[in-house]
Amino acid sequence: MSGGEVAGILVAVFWAILVSFIALVLVRLAQTLKAATKLVADVSEQAVPLLADASATVRSANTQLARVDSIAADVQEVTANASALSSTVSSAFGGPLVKVAAFGYGVRRAIGRKAAPAPERPVFAGRTVDTTLPSARRGYRRTRGKG
Repeated sequence: MSGGEVAGILVAVFWAILVSFIALVLVRLAQTLKAATKLVADVSEQAVPLLADASATVRSANTQLARVDSIAADVQEVTANASALSSTVSSAFGGPLVKVAAFGYGVRRAIGRKAAPAPERPVFAGRTVDTTLPSARRGYRRTRGKG
């Protein structure tokens, strides 16, 4: 066996190993593609019903929102009516009710003053001091800054 023949055998073995490796890679790639194809088919089978359910849910939510919108409009109308009624009652009964309350307060104060005895006024050096007037009007002198 010469050196050329040994080199030929080495090249043939190298090519056999390389072809085996490439064949193994291609077999694995084919298995992966089969699994991916099956996965895509399963996903598409499950996605179609899910999309139909989602569409039905969106339609139902849209219907419910329309109902809520009509309820909100009714509540707004009731609120406006209640506000109008409140202002009508306030204008009709507010003025006379305030007058009656003020009259009652005045009567209570008048009765309270007549029933209570007059407070005694303090006497200083033979003179009665009127405590109903402010001190400036009683005739006292103020000392400004003078000690």
